[in-house]
Amino acid sequence: MVLISLPGTVAAQVGSDEASDLLTDLREAEDPVAADRAERALRLEWAQSGSASADLLLKRGRDALEVGQTDAAIEHLTALTDHAPDFAEGWFALATAYYTEELFGPAARALERTLVLNPDHYGALQGIGAIHDQLDRPRKAYAAYSAAAAIRPYNDELTEALDRLAREAQGWQL
Repeated sequence: MVLISLPGTVAAQVGSDEASDLLTDLREAEDPVAADRAERALRLEWAQSGSASADLLLKRGRDALEVGQTDAAIEHLTALTDHAPDFAEGWFALATAYYTEELFGPAARALERTLVLNPDHYGALQGIGAIHDQLDRPRKAYAAYSAAAAIRPYNDELTEALDRLAREAQGWQL
């Protein structure tokens, strides 16, 4: 596992062997159960910041989102990204909070930061697709959803979005 030192005491796992193996398991899953199992393990791996304070801020932000307190979530998650700017999962959680508030510009910037730090973050790709979908940009939404589906198969939301957007994004296939 390669660790990158961040400001303070936070370290982020980039390209860990475990994450790489889990991504392979996810991409090559033969059924939805195997994909779900690999996804859960990968999300746990990605959520490891290496810092107790960063982990606490992530937990508080996610907990606030879960109970609909998006203002509090944004505060916690902004503090997290300030404290650990190279922790991709912090940016992804912040993007989720912004998206919940329909703040699509800040959400897109946070998702882009997530993808800079973790190009395999299928959740961020799906989020980019959702923003383009909300803004009625079917071709861009379709492209982002397709990229996410290449990493995370057997996702009903992605499949439905791709089916819904296919004709508008790709035109008639004769």
